[in-house]
Amino acid sequence: MPNTILIGAPIDSGQRRPGCLMGPSAYRVAGIAQAIRDLGHGVTDWGDVALGELPKGECPNPAVHSLRETLGWTEVLADKTDDALSQGGFPIILGGDHSLALGSVAGAAAYAARRDVPLFLLWLDAHSDFHTPMTTTTGNLHGTPVAYIAGRDGFEAFPPFPKPIPADRICLYGIRSVDPAEHAALLDHDIAINDMRVLDEHGIVAPLRAFLNKVRDMGGMLHVSLDVDFLDPSIAPAVGTTVPGGTTFREAHLVMELLHESSLVTSLDLVELNPFLDERGRTARLMVDLVASLMGRKVFDRPTRSFA
Repeated sequence: MPNTILIGAPIDSGQRRPGCLMGPSAYRVAGIAQAIRDLGHGVTDWGDVALGELPKGECPNPAVHSLRETLGWTEVLADKTDDALSQGGFPIILGGDHSLALGSVAGAAAYAARRDVPLFLLWLDAHSDFHTPMTTTTGNLHGTPVAYIAGRDGFEAFPPFPKPIPADRICLYGIRSVDPAEHAALLDHDIAINDMRVLDEHGIVAPLRAFLNKVRDMGGMLHVSLDVDFLDPSIAPAVGTTVPGGTTFREAHLVMELLHESSLVTSLDLVELNPFLDERGRTARLMVDLVASLMGRKVFDRPTRSFA
């Protein structure tokens, strides 16, 4: 695997509950760099990205907040992710709320477009995040990245997405909370929606393998965006958007192990960790363990751990 590049994205502007900006520090304290090194991979930490002068931007929807900050993060993260991939690295973007994917996936898409390689997106999340700035009622832009990535209208304030990802190259996996406006829009697109009903009926493995086979058959790159609320809140409480019925510890590790075995993942987001809501770093450590499984740790390699 190429050298891992850690990119901190201390972003809180995509939602209203403070705390996600502490996420990058929590991952570092939980030992993400050492966990990757222990598996024999190189790691470089580029530190946290910072906002420069905020770009101009307006949205007709009065509910939308923090637009200029989100635009600024989108631009800087797109550049950083593109830079990391261009240097032959494997970028892991440490968030930060899920609005960071507006930038990280844009950077991966720009790199893929220059190489004329198809980019695929695996969205591990309780939510579809398929609102646009014009349809959101909360005004929280962390609910809009997939719509931006898929090329939906309503993002006139944003930089044009480098090359929108066709709907059949996007897989929503673990979904269990979709607003009516998002649901209606999803029906007009051919995005694979593997909600928890699908995973309960068909199992964790089959839908994911089918998507990975498509990536492999097309010689594609794969960006994975992992939201803490993909996990059940009983094992991952440190998120402001908890939805019961998420993946279990074993299911989540199986997903990561399958991704490792595929050798297809080229970039990764870790999003929505709010350390203020955690229990003695429990969620941060679990997310680091999942990254280790993605990087090659086997089930029998997991350390015994006490929370006492």
